[in-house]
Amino acid sequence: MSEIRFYVTTTEKEAAQILDLMTPVFEDEEFPIATTEIDEKNDVWEASIYLYDEDEDEVRGRFEALLKPAFPELSIEKEVLPDIDWIAKSLEGLKPVRAGRFLVHGSHDRDKVGSSDIAIEIEAGQAFGTGHHGTTAGCLETIEKVVASRRVRNALDLGTGSGVLAIAVRKLRNIPVLATDIDPVAVRVARENVRSNGIASGIALETAPGFHSTAFSRHGPFDLIIANILARPLIKMAPQLVAHLAPGGSVILSGILAEQRWKVLAAYNGANLRHVRTIWRNGWVTIHLDRP
Repeated sequence: MSEIRFYVTTTEKEAAQILDLMTPVFEDEEFPIATTEIDEKNDVWEASIYLYDEDEDEVRGRFEALLKPAFPELSIEKEVLPDIDWIAKSLEGLKPVRAGRFLVHGSHDRDKVGSSDIAIEIEAGQAFGTGHHGTTAGCLETIEKVVASRRVRNALDLGTGSGVLAIAVRKLRNIPVLATDIDPVAVRVARENVRSNGIASGIALETAPGFHSTAFSRHGPFDLIIANILARPLIKMAPQLVAHLAPGGSVILSGILAEQRWKVLAAYNGANLRHVRTIWRNGWVTIHLDRP
């Protein structure tokens, strides 16, 4: 399958409005959407949606229907993207990232690890989570604080991606960790990363498309649940997530844009969790809550 991009060229203000229109329509279906500045001086921006060619007709029709009422003058353009591992390419040569005592690095930067660092080696690959994104770094900092201040006997890394957060928990404490993801490729990548970080046991990795998986009842309830996903899924899963949290347990949520934080907090306050702190990183937030 080829990957393509549909986009419209507009102004910064209109691109933001279009992104707001696209988010509730496409976000839950895992079609990446974005706005990009093309020409700062002339206020030229693009609003884009990325998809595979098999979805082309359906997505174009929905995109056109979404735009027509408010932006009838904008025309949708199409770009066929080259077959490149964009994640790996974009992360080539990235420097190590520090988050608290954690140092997330590639194999080429092993010499940068200090004696007091908790090193996590993650290569650029097919699964999200290298520490360079503000959400991952925020989670790492919060994990360190929570594990240092509370009794954590087992943990869940929901939507594990590269496995970096599960690895972080296991390197801090010798406790069992369940790491799940809906994508079997991510689970495979995470398993390789766990092994390459010298962790022989203690992290159970499972493909789990939802909370109906038996993995959660077999390994839970959990003293610590970490979910670095997206705001809308986090809001929807609040009751189910909290149902797997042990009394007195903590929840770390991320993948949340700053302006989305109030809706996420409302959902989890409604599930009887208490807000502890919020960490801000590059327009994203990481939220720590606990069960009183």
